[in-house]
Amino acid sequence: MSTNVSNTIALLIDLVKRDSVTPADQGCQELIAARLKPLGFELENMPANGVSNLWARRGTSEPLLVFAGHTDVVPTGDINAWTSPPFDAEIIDEHVVGRGAADMKAGVAAMVTAIERFVSADNHHHGSIALLLTSDEEGPATHGTKEVIDRLNARGESIDYCVVGEPTSTEQLGDVIRHGRRGSLGAKVVVRGKQGHVAYPHLADNPVHGAAPALAELCAIEWDQGNDHFPPTTLQISNIHAGTGATNVIPGELSVEFNLRYSPETTIEHIQATVKSLFENHNLQTDISWKDSAHPFITTPGTLTDAMQQAINAEVGLTATLDTGGGTSDGRFIAPTGAQVIEFGPINATIHQIDERVSCADVDALSRIYESVLQQLLGKQED
Repeated sequence: MSTNVSNTIALLIDLVKRDSVTPADQGCQELIAARLKPLGFELENMPANGVSNLWARRGTSEPLLVFAGHTDVVPTGDINAWTSPPFDAEIIDEHVVGRGAADMKAGVAAMVTAIERFVSADNHHHGSIALLLTSDEEGPATHGTKEVIDRLNARGESIDYCVVGEPTSTEQLGDVIRHGRRGSLGAKVVVRGKQGHVAYPHLADNPVHGAAPALAELCAIEWDQGNDHFPPTTLQISNIHAGTGATNVIPGELSVEFNLRYSPETTIEHIQATVKSLFENHNLQTDISWKDSAHPFITTPGTLTDAMQQAINAEVGLTATLDTGGGTSDGRFIAPTGAQVIEFGPINATIHQIDERVSCADVDALSRIYESVLQQLLGKQED
């Protein structure tokens, strides 16, 4: 491992070494708060139900530019399958290897050092800067960013611009900016039948046989065609279970779980009504429960997207694509406040995988891109 690393990489290594498996924070936010306090940030810890949340703000005037991220990471999986221990944060082939390196401690480290350089160079900048960190993004996400936003809303503190440091790049740093996300709606359907002996099917009612045509029809539905900003709505069955474990018993019920990632061209009400009607048309007895995890949102291309695209182009020479794909993020809690919200961060090819890694050069470039956005939106104004 080279000792000649940048300030940003040194911070990233320190963060990755902390085994902050959700909802643990392991001192990540305390470390960052200690760096921001000398810069004039007002620090607020907002713990909730075992989750660590930090709101750090510098300034009171508008506009308010927020960098948002999470310090929690997903579990490592088999640690023996890793090239190096997942919390050793070793540099291998000019990449920091470790759980959370890309998702999303690289983004967090880049935000912090970008803020440090910007404030040092422009102590009397326009507007205000804030950093929102949570340790509940990879988990249920019920006591993290949502909790902070609820508290800010309650006291009338509004956000104008928000950059979420999720790893959005695909092939190379700067190729994709997320300026929205699809909605996420989950369902669990229990199809009731009658248990019995496989040799006497006339005395039983096999819910698997009954549900199979309905599930095939469900998977074949074309919900919409998307629009200029969103891909079409998709449905995927994620879990299915029936039976007692014995091969000579007809199951008494079938449990099916599925999820829809839906565009604004389809409503939750339409999805629920369609699913209910489909199972009724197949004469199935069902219990259906729904989980509404996220509504679709989009930031209309404008001030924030322009600033990020300009910063990316100046740093890496790419014209970033505006995109709304991928999974959910904490942007879903911030966008309803009326803020312009985008997500931009490093390459996501190894996130949640064994040997998760991030390029050192990309992390340093990312920090400079974030700094450029700060300069464009909050830099000293010309008279």
